[in-house]
Amino acid sequence: MNNIRPPDSLKQLRKDIHFETELCGHSLQFASTWGIFSPREIDEGTRLLLKYVAIEPTDDCFDLGCGYGPIGLALARLAPQGKTLMVDRDFMAVEYSNRNAHLNRIGNAEAMLSNAFQHIDPARRFNVVASNVPAKVGNEMTRIMLHDAHHHLKPDGRIYLVTINGLREYMKRNLNEIFGNFKKLKQGKNYTVSFAEKQG
Repeated sequence: MNNIRPPDSLKQLRKDIHFETELCGHSLQFASTWGIFSPREIDEGTRLLLKYVAIEPTDDCFDLGCGYGPIGLALARLAPQGKTLMVDRDFMAVEYSNRNAHLNRIGNAEAMLSNAFQHIDPARRFNVVASNVPAKVGNEMTRIMLHDAHHHLKPDGRIYLVTINGLREYMKRNLNEIFGNFKKLKQGKNYTVSFAEKQG
């Protein structure tokens, strides 16, 4: 029986990826792995989104599609007196988000497995919902997600979304329909940051 050893390059690939970066004026460390979105660095869309979020220290925040946690952990640092919930439908993303919360000693953030808001307590409310919306999420899921975000936001709660520019008009149309308002905070070369507020 042959005892085949994996090559050293494969062993290296299986190791966690580690890097440190600054988000919203805070230095954060991240562990990630292959198979999670943008594992070696913070992607362009996330960085653009985080430049335009306005967070109060007491805000309760929701990171939709958290990956390994850069948006949620940055929000939690900006809102130390609030609680931040990060969700993803990928169990590895949830595992690494919780690991990174522990790594950065951020006690007011946690991650859980959920298909958008599907597994969230219907009574739970947030001041802020933020998401780097995947381009391939699909129109049906996007509409469900936006309606659920509206439901879970407190009065005067805010939603911040970053999307590829090709989805800009779609987001504008749907946010206007669901929230009754829309604001384009920034349109970059590849991404657009959209904003809406739950009125009343």
